[in-house]
Amino acid sequence: MKQKQHIEVVFQKHSDQAKRDYRTHLTATIECIRFLLRQGLAFRGDDESHNSNNQGNILELLDFLAQHNTEIDRVLKNARGNLKLVAPKIQKDIVRAAASETTKVIIDDLGDDLFAVLVDEAREISVKEQMAVCLRYVNKEGIVMERFLGLVHVSSTNALSLKVALESLLTKHNLSLARIRGQGYDGATNMQGEFNGLKSLILKENACAFYVRCFAHQLQLALVVVAKKQVKIALLFNLLASLCNIVGASCKRKDMLRESQMQKTIVALQNRDVSSGRGLNQETTLKRAGDTRWGSHYGTILSLISIFSSVVEVLEVIKEDGNNPEQRA
Repeated sequence: MKQKQHIEVVFQKHSDQAKRDYRTHLTATIECIRFLLRQGLAFRGDDESHNSNNQGNILELLDFLAQHNTEIDRVLKNARGNLKLVAPKIQKDIVRAAASETTKVIIDDLGDDLFAVLVDEAREISVKEQMAVCLRYVNKEGIVMERFLGLVHVSSTNALSLKVALESLLTKHNLSLARIRGQGYDGATNMQGEFNGLKSLILKENACAFYVRCFAHQLQLALVVVAKKQVKIALLFNLLASLCNIVGASCKRKDMLRESQMQKTIVALQNRDVSSGRGLNQETTLKRAGDTRWGSHYGTILSLISIFSSVVEVLEVIKEDGNNPEQRA
């Protein structure tokens, strides 16, 4: 007789409210996950129990959000134990959805245009060999874009296995080897080998997929090899490497170096031996040279020249107070 009290009406009202609460809960969880993904932060903590002082980023962020939003706080407190949306499986499911949407935007931006592939493989912490694939293309505004497409687990790192893995990833996104116009790999044999490398296997199917290796990288390696054939130059940079290791081996020595250089800079400014101004006299330290980093050897020499007297002071201290005879020597 009273329709507002009818059991069907009560169920309908309860269902609508439950849907609204679930949407609020899900939206809050997705926003927290999006934030962590953008920042590249870990989701889980070592101890996610209720008594933990740090439950991990995802739970702490949800709690922070609830403290500043009464509606979210109410929904999270009233959520059933099996509907908290914080289980690792649920988190990964939402992350996969985010990755799928992001990849879809990249593929739509590429459209039907040609592209180049940038590929590298490396072993991750769980001792699995992974192949990373990036796309390089020109978008509709004429801007060169480089976008990460995905990771593919490869059981073997031979060229044929890498090619099969690359093809499967491209096919998954409706791309093909025929649209490739450039290949970019490192110098590993299985990648850029002249006869059986990944480069050669793709070129056999698509002669327009030109291989390009970083010329600056090649030139830097060649210069380092040629220069170090001169004994005096090789000795100089070996000495510089040892110097960087000894002076920068501990935080204590780095602090000593900074303090010494700061005092010298203050005195020089007072005596007007150096100019003051924005961007001048900034804190510096010994730069390490790397065989694959362009200009790094030159940078190492410049950094040593600029703080030479401070480095000598630190070495004098190490000579007196070093932990072992090798360091003091």
